[in-house]
Amino acid sequence: MSQATLCSDQVLLNDWHVIADLTNLIPGKPFRTRLLGVALDIRCDDGADWRVVREDDGGPLASTCRYGFLWACLGVAERDIPSVPEAGEEDRYLVTGGSIAVHASGLRAVENFLDMGHLPFVHSGTLGEEPHTEVAPYHVRVTEADEILATECRFFQPFASPSAQGGFLVDYVYKVIRPYTVALYKSNSVHKERSDVIVLFVQPVDEENCVAHPLLCYVKDGTGEAAIRGFMQLIFAQDKPILENQVPKRLPLDPRAETPIRADAVSVHYRRWLRDHAVSYGAIPARL
Repeated sequence: MSQATLCSDQVLLNDWHVIADLTNLIPGKPFRTRLLGVALDIRCDDGADWRVVREDDGGPLASTCRYGFLWACLGVAERDIPSVPEAGEEDRYLVTGGSIAVHASGLRAVENFLDMGHLPFVHSGTLGEEPHTEVAPYHVRVTEADEILATECRFFQPFASPSAQGGFLVDYVYKVIRPYTVALYKSNSVHKERSDVIVLFVQPVDEENCVAHPLLCYVKDGTGEAAIRGFMQLIFAQDKPILENQVPKRLPLDPRAETPIRADAVSVHYRRWLRDHAVSYGAIPARL
């Protein structure tokens, strides 16, 4: 594991981050993790509220629970936890997809989530297959809410979800909400006029290690929560070795560092957006 360095990016220090799936926490049993290079101790001694403290100075952190996760902020929160309106819809499953540790920058994990080009090769038989390898042109923009939005993304998938009964052309919408938070809206296999929502909350453990915390908001179609969670874990198990073998571990922000192709339009916007927001933790900054 790389030597942890502390973060100095104010945009990250003053934001909320997921630090644990609540299903992994047991009252009376301490849970240790790291966030932005800082070791944290999580415990609940009274069976009620979870308490998060820094291990270096014992200082308490602001923390709260939402969407089945425990969140914390190392600084002074400048905005609320990212909103997921679909999580409040009664006809959806709300499932946490497990916490997956990855030996790679969390920014790499977000960019991999945005990459449609790898689907037929890494997820062959589920999210893609040959010869359907071409990524058709799509639209990317930064919204008034300062989020990256990629629309009109379409890709043929032979087994798009646990409820799929055959392959079809799936509509995708990507939204990068925060530097380490990204959402995907994709056609439900049964109710194709509606979208399942997958939000990936990435916990930057340090600059070259992260924990991915998926939140799955699927339209209820008879699939069941266990099948939804299992499908997500299968997909991420295929992504994990690819992510961990990328070199360098951190995400290069210099536009000359890696050569993009047309299918990488959303990744190009993401890297530019990170530069514009002075995000350097987990990245290799652009050369001046």
